[in-house]
Amino acid sequence: MALNFPNPSRTYEPAERRIRFWGYDNSREVVFLIDDAVTLRLSRSAGSDESSVLEAFDGHRSEILTLAQKMYKGDPRRKYAIS
Repeated sequence: MALNFPNPSRTYEPAERRIRFWGYDNSREVVFLIDDAVTLRLSRSAGSDESSVLEAFDGHRSEILTLAQKMYKGDPRRKYAIS
């Protein structure tokens, strides 16, 4: 269960109001989805537009990645939602 995040890419999905980012357990890609409401709670001064939400995510990346690592159990599921 060696989850890591070598790829700093993240993308905003406006219709779902969430950010998608990726972790890797060896060669297995694991998708994480975080509701923008969670990101905005971490950064109370952020706006709700795409660039503000992504900026809030980037500003709290280490906290978000820690949450993702705690959620990850190494099971065959390939998608985790943080809400």
